[in-house]
Amino acid sequence: MASTVLPILASPFIILYLLSSFSTILVTAEDQGYVRSLDPKVLKLEKQQLTQFHFYWHDIVSGSNPTAVLVVPAPSNSSTAFGLVRMFDDPLTVGTNMSSGLIGRAQGFYASASQKDLELLMVMNLAFTDGKYNGSSITIQGRNPVFNKVRELPVVGGSGLFRFASGYAEIRTYTFDLDSRDAVVEYNLSVLHY
Repeated sequence: MASTVLPILASPFIILYLLSSFSTILVTAEDQGYVRSLDPKVLKLEKQQLTQFHFYWHDIVSGSNPTAVLVVPAPSNSSTAFGLVRMFDDPLTVGTNMSSGLIGRAQGFYASASQKDLELLMVMNLAFTDGKYNGSSITIQGRNPVFNKVRELPVVGGSGLFRFASGYAEIRTYTFDLDSRDAVVEYNLSVLHY
């Protein structure tokens, strides 16, 4: 009797093993259908270069034509505006004045992300419109503790001439108007790209 039970119990385990092996083969074959290795030279990724930028970001929340608008207001009981979200399409200029020469737009959002301090989560594309960088962008995402004199935000990518970009931005508040809440922020970017 024991000799007939063993083959009966063994057969479901053998079937299960075969089915799991077959599914592994299917997944492996499927993976090969959408992934391939590329030679970096095909994408012209031969020499990495470091580019430095210096410009000013104008965040205008006041007036009849703001460049940053409130999407989610902060709760009234928050001293840090925790939960506030603002979408922006801010001009980037060569100098501190709006008339100093537009080089692009900063497009994205910032959100108050701390319950204890005024710290923003910044997510933006720096979309350049001037010179050889016209049509290219740099993507920044990171933490901005606004009361620190100098803040550092990571460059996480880019497009056009900034494909595969990495680096960082050092930012400093140049002016902030307490009444209007408008700000001008100085940006110094160091960007590695191909």
